[in-house]
Amino acid sequence: MSHPENPGRPVVAGVDGSPRSHIALRWAAEFAAHHQAPLHLVYAVEVPVEYGPGVSGPLFDGEILYAHGESVVTGAAAEVASVGDLVITTSVEVGDARAILRQHSESARLVVLGSRGLGAVRRALLGSVSTAVARHGACPVAVVPESAVTTTGAVVVGVDGSRPSADAVALAFDEASRRHVRVIAVRAWSELFRYESRETMRAEADAELSASLAGYGEKYPDLRVERIVVEDRPARAVLTAAAGAQLIVVGSHDRGGFAGAALGSVAQAILHGAHCPLIIARPGAGN
Repeated sequence: MSHPENPGRPVVAGVDGSPRSHIALRWAAEFAAHHQAPLHLVYAVEVPVEYGPGVSGPLFDGEILYAHGESVVTGAAAEVASVGDLVITTSVEVGDARAILRQHSESARLVVLGSRGLGAVRRALLGSVSTAVARHGACPVAVVPESAVTTTGAVVVGVDGSRPSADAVALAFDEASRRHVRVIAVRAWSELFRYESRETMRAEADAELSASLAGYGEKYPDLRVERIVVEDRPARAVLTAAAGAQLIVVGSHDRGGFAGAALGSVAQAILHGAHCPLIIARPGAGN
């Protein structure tokens, strides 16, 4: 299966020198290598909120902070220089990291960020930058946890029949093909607020999953696909299926299924609960 490329669109990784940043950096480099895409490393020099008119002294020394950023991106580039045949560029930019990365997402193939924390505590620790870019990025956004990253597990995709879900399916199949692993497609359903019988609802969910996957068997004939149709909350169903997975892919919206506003409740719950990298797809991501 050949994969169309657009080498002009870089994979953008936000780096800050932290341990979680290093893990996300390595993942971003490997993703860029798989896609034969350039890798661009970004460090944001954020002006402290205490800084302003009439404030002077050691609170904000732009030259020192900028020099530190340069050392971080230079070290990060050296760290992944041996990953594939990468073209690596770097930038140090002054401003809010969320706004800087959101701007980069306008022309990127993927924005990659690290997260921190595990379990219930992770809701508080995921970080405002990762959450904000995941919500508002213009391209697919990957959030890579600090926990170990496997390269042998499946690619799991949440399916609900929506347009954002279709974007996620396209991206998931492409990634699974590149990684030579199987796809696990998950369609959850619930009788809550519905009055059909369980049998009817399960049959509808099964038909919807089949329609969402139609054509992918022909496009990726060597790819093994596992289908899961289950009565459960969508986020919990995906996270359960993702035990041992190397990647989860979900759509960017949530209107009662996997698909609401910039980042819906289901995608948000998966973002906070995933123990493997998560990509939040955007329209056209599988092209």
